[in-house]
Parts: sequence; structure tokens; C-alpha cells
Amino acid sequence: MPLSVEPRHDTISVPRRMKAPKIIPILAAIGSVIIFGGCADFTQELTAGAHFFPGAATSEGYWRGDNSSGPAKIVVHVGQQRAYFYKGHRLVGESTVSTGKRGFDTPPGRYRVIEKDKNHISSEFGDYVNHRGDVVKSNIDVRKDAQPKGTHFDGARMPYFMRFTGGYGMHAGYVPQFRASHGCIRLPPRMARHFFENAPDDTPVIVRE
Repeated sequence: MPLSVEPRHDTISVPRRMKAPKIIPILAAIGSVIIFGGCADFTQELTAGAHFFPGAATSEGYWRGDNSSGPAKIVVHVGQQRAYFYKGHRLVGESTVSTGKRGFDTPPGRYRVIEKDKNHISSEFGDYVNHRGDVVKSNIDVRKDAQPKGTHFDGARMPYFMRFTGGYGMHAGYVPQFRASHGCIRLPPRMARHFFENAPDDTPVIVRE
């Protein structure tokens, strides 16, 4: 009686089952290299602090400075559109920001907080509105933009304002994912409040490209 083809299938399947245990340790070893090889980089990211959160370009930031002490310092990286708050040598807060758009660039340099005003209203930037309160011309600079007839100037609200040089300061405001201000450094309201409440007068403010 001719042999069935079934034994041929069995002889093929057995070696495949025997090879599986050999492959598993290899895959495990490769996985270990990937996992543990990446730990050093991940640890560095944790230690760096400034790049701790994934998606940092769109996150609002964080604050961990309520129980920390030490001299305050603020560092703003224009290229990153991020601001960092230090107490002593410890990074305790990070925030997304929106700095000056092209033509109104926030000037790099080393400054200090010279004025604080929780409810600041700009005398230069704002809107031209009519007697009904309707905005006729928005986002204007009174030094450059002509005032339409029948309107008056309504200064932009800049809560938690901290001036660090001339007409430049940090304050709460609209923070898109790009440079959009007339030179000031805008922060989300929650982060602006933390920075304002923890930065006394004369706090160093370092603006870097």
C-alpha cells in the first residue's frame, strides 16, 4: 500500500517547532539591547529636565517650585519657544511661550525684572474700538497704526506682567506654536501666574536665541 503524504508534513513541522525555542532567546536578547540601550538616553532626558515631556512644543508646561527654595532665575530659549524657571540650580518650572514675531523680535540678552504689575494694560498695543465697543482695527501699535475716525484706543490686557527691559516684558496671553507677539514674551495664564508669584524684583531674565 503506498505511503500517505501525511508523514512528510509531520517531518517538516517538527523541525519548525524545535527551532522556535532557539529563536526566542535571540529575540529576547535583541529586545534587552534595545530596552536597556535606550535607558541611558532616557535617563539623560530625565536629568536634563528641559526636555522631559514628550510633545514639549505643544504642552503648556509644568510647575514644581512651590516647595523649593533658592534664588530665582528665568531662562527663555527663543528657538525652542520655551521658558525655564530655576530656584538655585534646580529647574522647577517650564512653560511654552510666544516671543516676538519677525520685525518685532524679542532681543536676546541678560536682564533683570524691573517692574511687576499683576493687572497691566498696555499703552502701546491693543485695538481701536468704536463707541459701541466693537473692534474696528485689532492688534495695533499706536505708534504706527492710524486711528480710524470715531474710535478710541483699548489697550491690551497683560496679566502678570514682568518688565525686564524697555518696553519688553513677560505676561499672560495668547500662545500659539510660533512667534506672534510685538516683542514681549507671552505665557499661558497658569504658567504666567507661577512665574510672576515666584520671581521677585531683580530676578535675572536671560533671553537666548
